[in-house]
Amino acid sequence: MEQTSKDFFADLVCSSGVSGFEQPVQKVVRQYAESFADEIKTDLHGNVVLTVNPDAEVRVMLAGHADQIGLLISHIDDNGFIYIQTVGGWDPQQLIGQRVSIWTHTGPVNGVISRKAIHLLDENERKQVVKVKEMWIDIGASNREQALTVVSIGDPVTLQLGYQELQNNLVNGPAMDDRCGVWVVVEAMKRAKEMGLNCGMYVASTVQEEVGLRGAKTAAFGIDPHIGIAVDVTHATDCPGMDQRQQGDIKLSSGPVIVRGPNVNSTVADRLVSLAESNKIPYQLAALGKAAPNDSNALQVTRGGVATGILAVPNRYMHSSVETISLEDINYAANLLAKFVCSVESADDFIPQ
Repeated sequence: MEQTSKDFFADLVCSSGVSGFEQPVQKVVRQYAESFADEIKTDLHGNVVLTVNPDAEVRVMLAGHADQIGLLISHIDDNGFIYIQTVGGWDPQQLIGQRVSIWTHTGPVNGVISRKAIHLLDENERKQVVKVKEMWIDIGASNREQALTVVSIGDPVTLQLGYQELQNNLVNGPAMDDRCGVWVVVEAMKRAKEMGLNCGMYVASTVQEEVGLRGAKTAAFGIDPHIGIAVDVTHATDCPGMDQRQQGDIKLSSGPVIVRGPNVNSTVADRLVSLAESNKIPYQLAALGKAAPNDSNALQVTRGGVATGILAVPNRYMHSSVETISLEDINYAANLLAKFVCSVESADDFIPQ
């Protein structure tokens, strides 16, 4: 992976983007794509859509969602302590003791999430799972009036963003879901254009996936693709406590995951496998027996239907502050998608046989 692409990935994971407040991430996408996209548009929903060959007969759409799970300020008490509601699927246990950033109109404000100290919990409280309503954010304000000079009701909150490198080309941070996907689809466009392609390529950095696949619905309707591939993270099962019998044998650094099942067009999946093998790109297979809880779900059923694929990046510790992925996997994924898009011709038939 060249340094410019690696820097782009670090910029993505260090940019805020709570569902409904994705503008900082989308700004990074737009700036990076200026050098290779033929068109860059932002729709009313906030999706950023990059295009190469907009006049081509066949349209291929790649989607990665820009948003991350987060929090919203819902109340500030008389003492200046801030109460929150969740945006997306949180395990409340993940929030205790976390440093956070509140994203205001004038910039980020630091805070910490806490609850009553362990020493002060009674026996019954110690046995219970903490609830979001029992936690608060402390920004150091003396009272409500002082807090309101720097934050406002409805401001989005993220865990403190960051990008930390581990051994063996692994990295972690709280926004790998799904900045990985955004990086893969944007980087795939850059590489595909360098290779040369005959189809129209549309890359959507979609919004609000974590609250109902909302951005993918509107982006796909606007693009009206013939073929669509969603790139998201999936659970790596190479860590303690995972049931490989149900979740599959998915490892970090073993390549992206090609998903098979009813949410996937079999011809698209077969071509991804064939291209991976012919180009010696490592890959893994996974089965999903239902509609996926990611953008592919919306892609498949837009308008008259789309030949849909799912390419997933293995991720340890999903929806936490330490989501961990492999830089090798996202690099392989971008290469595979670039090869796929460059293989598409107008005569290709993706109707399931």
